[in-house]
Amino acid sequence: MSIFLVIGVVGLAILVFSLVMGDLLEGFFDALDAEWFSTAALGGFVGALGFGAGIADALGAPGLVVGGVGLASGLVAGWLALWLTRLLKSDDGSGAPSPDETLGHDATVLTAIPADGFGTVRVQLGGGTRQYNAKLDPSQTDGTAIEPGTPVHVTGVLSPTAVTVAPSWRELP
Repeated sequence: MSIFLVIGVVGLAILVFSLVMGDLLEGFFDALDAEWFSTAALGGFVGALGFGAGIADALGAPGLVVGGVGLASGLVAGWLALWLTRLLKSDDGSGAPSPDETLGHDATVLTAIPADGFGTVRVQLGGGTRQYNAKLDPSQTDGTAIEPGTPVHVTGVLSPTAVTVAPSWRELP
């Protein structure tokens, strides 16, 4: 049983090291196109194989059953670790909204927007606020400056940090 515990501890050490230091062999298996491999999956497999076989051995199971239990628990833990690491690595960072997502949203002017220059606006989007440089939309305005605190509407995107805006419609009294 002690050999199985040693195998389990080695697997845990590999798993902890891969979680703390990153993927140890990232890129090593690229030549084989082995997307199924990660150090976390290897650590999970070896750890679960050792501890699963150790538990089966401690319960008095025959050698073939001990090997089968160790292999099955290792495969399950390795697959789970691989699935979790892929899930974490597949995060594309799309949590922050892009300027294109501001189109059609209302905003508030923070600094005055002159007729021929830029000011700043705050847009509430995706549960947070984003600040953009803003220029008046020439097709939607009469060319007069917009003062701070005025509600506006985002009509276009000029760049990743700048949008065009037009005054919002006022409700009738």
